Parts: sequence; structure tokens; C-alpha cells
Amino acid sequence: MKTIESREDIVRLVDQFYAKVRKDDLLGPIFNHHIPTDDWPDHLSKLSDFWEGHLLRGTNFKGNPVQKHIQVDQQLKHSMSMEHFDRWLKLWGETLDRLFVGELAEKAKLAAQRMGQAQLSIVQHHRLTK
Repeated sequence: MKTIESREDIVRLVDQFYAKVRKDDLLGPIFNHHIPTDDWPDHLSKLSDFWEGHLLRGTNFKGNPVQKHIQVDQQLKHSMSMEHFDRWLKLWGETLDRLFVGELAEKAKLAAQRMGQAQLSIVQHHRLTK
């Protein structure tokens, strides 16, 4: 096992993680519906930018994850729940544990937990204000 040291490591993590997500019985249908097959390479690159920014201080990420989660929740008829975020976190943790060890791997797990809780909270708050 190795530590996360480079963008290449993050690309490997993101690619393998989302390969699992796309096959997952709960998350796969959602992600595959909202991201056309031809758009996955660009989406994975954007997600790699996101995680590179969090873990290696990269600055390439441009996007609004909060708005995307709100849009997906609306399209799901406001059914996004903790179950979705828990599954995402489970798969994220499993992928990290299979590929990497060390401080940045643990930081990635912690960051994902915090972001997941914040995203769900924002989505639920948005439901109440609309």
C-alpha cells in the first residue's frame, strides 16, 4: 500500500471509486441517469480536480457541488437521504482502504464525511425554503 502523493494517485482513486458507484444498486442508477456516458471522462477529471484541491492544494476545480446536489434532489422528487450519503461514504472508504494508507487517505475520509453531512443538510434546508 502506498500514500497519496500525486494527482495520478487521486485520479486512480476517483476512477476506481466511481467505477464502483456506477455499478452500485442504490447510487448507480442516479449517477448514470444524471451523467451521460460520454460525459464521464470530463466528470471524473473535474472530480479529480476537486479532490486534488482538498488533498494536495491544487486549484483547478471549478464547479458548484451544492447546486448540483440540490438539482439532483429536485429531480429525485426530494428523496435524497442519508442512505445515499452513507452508501457513498462506505464505497469511498472501501476504495481508499484498498488503495492507500496514511495521513491524506484519512484526511480524504474525514473530508468526505464532513462534506456529506453538509451537503445533505443544505439539501434538506433548501427543501424547506422552497
